[in-house]
Amino acid sequence: MIAIRKFPDLLPGFSWRDIEVNGVRIRTATGGNGPPLLMLHGHPQMHLTWHRVAPALAKRFTIVAPDLRGYGDSAKPEGGMDHANYSKRAMADDQVGVMHQLGFERFMVVGHDRGGRVAHRMALDAPQSVEKLVLVDIVPTATMYARTNMEFARRYFWWFFLIQPAPLPERLISGDPDFFLESHIAGQIKIPGSVDPRVMAEYRRCYADPAMRHAACEDYRAAAGIDLVHDATDADRRIEVPLLALWGARGTVGALYDVVETWR
Repeated sequence: MIAIRKFPDLLPGFSWRDIEVNGVRIRTATGGNGPPLLMLHGHPQMHLTWHRVAPALAKRFTIVAPDLRGYGDSAKPEGGMDHANYSKRAMADDQVGVMHQLGFERFMVVGHDRGGRVAHRMALDAPQSVEKLVLVDIVPTATMYARTNMEFARRYFWWFFLIQPAPLPERLISGDPDFFLESHIAGQIKIPGSVDPRVMAEYRRCYADPAMRHAACEDYRAAAGIDLVHDATDADRRIEVPLLALWGARGTVGALYDVVETWR
């Protein structure tokens, strides 16, 4: 039996459990009361990325904050053919299953970074389950690849590094995973001290696992392959649920894209 780590000092009033869905074990934190709100983290984080906002939101909502498959303390399956086990479709289906097992047939979703891409796919694949959608600091994956330029490649170099065939990026990162992790996060943060040292310690603990580093690479490999196939198939479809797009005033997404126009 896998021990379940708990973080009551960071997420007071929350509880933790493992939920089995699609043959994958998903570590899940829940807390609060009110309408259900699913919160999906990005790379290379895990559910504690929400520690500064989840307790406040829990006063109005029932918060469900999982670790995506491959991340944190969730299971880390092999990528499979075409890295399909880390397609945003597979990852979104996990989370719909988690919410249904918790008794929530319809729910709101907020996703940041990779979690936003999972949420985007969820809104297309399962609009009957998604009541409202909040996407934080992303535009569609297909848009970002189609409009790749030198500035995007410079700012988001890992989009091109992590997709290289295994085991190249995995072995290079293994030389100093803490350095890669901390450099990656530091490069995205514009407010010094915004990451609690206890949370950073958890990020380091999780990223020390070679299986997570491989899973993260598989996530990006899927994004550059099978996810683009799925997106091309749905290119003429529009998100049917209410969408709120948020982005950082000093971030890359807002600097390189017209976020509102892109999502329209």
